[in-house]
Amino acid sequence: MISECLVVEFRVTGDDCPLAAASRSAEEPIEAAPPLRRADGNTLLRFSTVDDAVGDTLDADDRIRYLHRTSADSRHTFRCLSKDRCVVHELIDEGFLVDSVQYRDGIERHVGAVVGQEVLHGVLEAAGEAVGVKLERISPLGDDGDVSVETRWNLTPGQAAALETAYEMGYFEVPKRVTSAEVAAELDISKSAFLERLRRGQARLLGGVFT
Repeated sequence: MISECLVVEFRVTGDDCPLAAASRSAEEPIEAAPPLRRADGNTLLRFSTVDDAVGDTLDADDRIRYLHRTSADSRHTFRCLSKDRCVVHELIDEGFLVDSVQYRDGIERHVGAVVGQEVLHGVLEAAGEAVGVKLERISPLGDDGDVSVETRWNLTPGQAAALETAYEMGYFEVPKRVTSAEVAAELDISKSAFLERLRRGQARLLGGVFT
């Protein structure tokens, strides 16, 4: 049994896949589950955002089929089929286990894990050959202290950033040192988006503690 597992984060630029393209005109980031490739080469996508205009953008994209949307608490969740092969599949083919994906302003961030140095070597080699893929972070996955916040508590990168920034700025202190609007400005998102991420992030943290 291999005991070594590494947390890896990749940044992807220049990808023209539907979600990356849609995020260029979106006001808020798109948080996505790992893309699932079918045997016929098409890709199953599941993602969410508070920007409802993303749905219209993707509905007009000829590469997207069977787009479905559900909405709750001002957040929209989409499921669809894409004719495009995602760049991250080059890494998945070599053993990259994707945990979360975020699209913002055309830039993708893929956070996941790699088991063993041999697999890591293959993943990094594939990343070097893929256009626009850059290694941002790599760290050992050991005890709980080494696990990324997103992985440990099943948070999206946006939720983790909202919680961390709010904590560092004193939002949780009594009395608060900053307002929700000030934290949102620091994150460069709307106040409603910040509060939504904060609420969902807190719910996941509390769910992990009390279940």
